[in-house]
Amino acid sequence: MNDLHKDFINAIQEKRKVALHFFSKEDGSVLKRTCAPLDYGPSRRAREKNDRYHFWDYDSDTRVHVLSLNPEQVKSIMVLDEVFDPKEFITWDVRKSPWFFERNWGEYS
Repeated sequence: MNDLHKDFINAIQEKRKVALHFFSKEDGSVLKRTCAPLDYGPSRRAREKNDRYHFWDYDSDTRVHVLSLNPEQVKSIMVLDEVFDPKEFITWDVRKSPWFFERNWGEYS
């Protein structure tokens, strides 16, 4: 497991926001966003079923705030001191759509 992936997993466990640098296919450049790490695994919406990093994007300028990125798109993840509360953004039933990566988020686990 590389350091980037370890930082992502630790941020999930500690419910800490991250500063994410990623290559945006839409913009054709590297963008920086403040995010909450959500999960690592295949996207339920994408055609490709490869493992991806999933984030809640606090800086999104669109209605959709979930970023699902292929590993090669993620350039860096810096874990921040700021914590997040999963109830800020989890609106789905996690029993019906469970996480791929286990965590202890109480009712949102």
